[in-house]
This record gives sequence, structure tokens and C-alpha cells, in this order.
Amino acid sequence: MQIFHSDSATSFITADGSQIREIVHPNFSGAQNQSLAEATLPMGGATTEHFHPQAEEIYYILRGTACLCIEDETRDLHCGDAVLISARQKHKIWNTGAEDLVFLCCCAPAYSHEDTILCE
Repeated sequence: MQIFHSDSATSFITADGSQIREIVHPNFSGAQNQSLAEATLPMGGATTEHFHPQAEEIYYILRGTACLCIEDETRDLHCGDAVLISARQKHKIWNTGAEDLVFLCCCAPAYSHEDTILCE
């Protein structure tokens, strides 16, 4: 059994501009087909619109409020909301709240900069 804690994860900036801490990733865990990261966007922040040719993602909002656009559909997200983003779907998320937006991002296959195509 492997247990990973987010406090021991090093943060970095992804290709889309969000700050993430990879909690589980094939580069350092037994995971083979997926990754789990905690992403943070500051108040007023947003990612760059992008898509992943291979990976599908699930965003799960832990704290704050957001606006998410997937292709031509825009929705507001709140704590406890989860959304599926299929591979090849263009998407962008904005922090619309008065605090940091914190959300989990599960990617399958695992996140990589090479699988991130910027649209802006």
C-alpha cells in the first residue's frame, strides 16, 4: 500500500498556467494510467484555454468558486462540484471567487506537458 499526502508534493506551474501539486503520478508512484493533482488558481486567475489530445480529466472543486468553459458551454462551479472533461475538448477555468480556487484534477492517462495544447 502506498499513501501520498499533498503536503509532501512539490508545486509547479503547468503548461496552461495553473499551479499544481502532483499527489500521485507514474513518475514517482505505482500508478500506471492516471495522475491526481491539487490545482490552485489565485483570486482573479485563469488558465490558458487548452486541450489534451490523449487525457481525459475530472475536476473536483475543493474550495472557492469558478467559471468553466468546455468548448461552447460555460458553467459556474462551487465546492463539491465535479466535472468530466473529455480528451480533445478545449477548456478554460476562471477563479470567480474572493479566495484561492482549489480543485483536484485527475488525468487518465497521467498529466504531461507534451499532452497539453494551448489555444490562446
